[in-house]
Amino acid sequence: MSQDPFGIIVLAGGRGTRLGGRDKPGLVVGGRTLLGAVVAAGTAAGARQVIVVGPERAGLDGVSFVAEEPPGAGPVPALRRGLAEAAPPWLAVLAADLPFLRPGDLTALLGAAAGHHGAVLADDAGRPQWLVGCWRTGTLRRAAAGYHGTSLGGLLGPLVPVLVRRVPVPGEPPSWLDCDTPEDLDRARGWAR
Repeated sequence: MSQDPFGIIVLAGGRGTRLGGRDKPGLVVGGRTLLGAVVAAGTAAGARQVIVVGPERAGLDGVSFVAEEPPGAGPVPALRRGLAEAAPPWLAVLAADLPFLRPGDLTALLGAAAGHHGAVLADDAGRPQWLVGCWRTGTLRRAAAGYHGTSLGGLLGPLVPVLVRRVPVPGEPPSWLDCDTPEDLDRARGWAR
């Protein structure tokens, strides 16, 4: 599976309402932006194409920026917009606010997805994290074309992905830790010290 080309779609067009409207992908944790951390994990894992659905940002070489219509329409339209640009046979679909995502997480997801439609990271309670998953590109395109809802879980859940649990090394933050609220951001910054 590691030989198969893959790309990443990073959904970075949200409004950050739970963070008071702050530019969530541009927030800094551990010396780099949240978006920069996700892109770095993808490229270090070997992603051949990086698509960010959201506003263009400086300092991210080799990244294609696209916007869904209308901007901020939500994760399902953003995913559709990213899929319109995607070329590799496998894609990681990722949130833009995962400061501790590691290349090994993506490698594990890609390996688990072999022989299936996809694989999704599960948190410590076993819940699927829909914005940390790897999928067959064709499967995602067909599912997105036939889906009329607004929930990413509603779109991806019926594809019955393999759930991958990655237990953090003691003292390390979990890969699935996202930064949706000020408390999440404080927690992430505490881990990054």
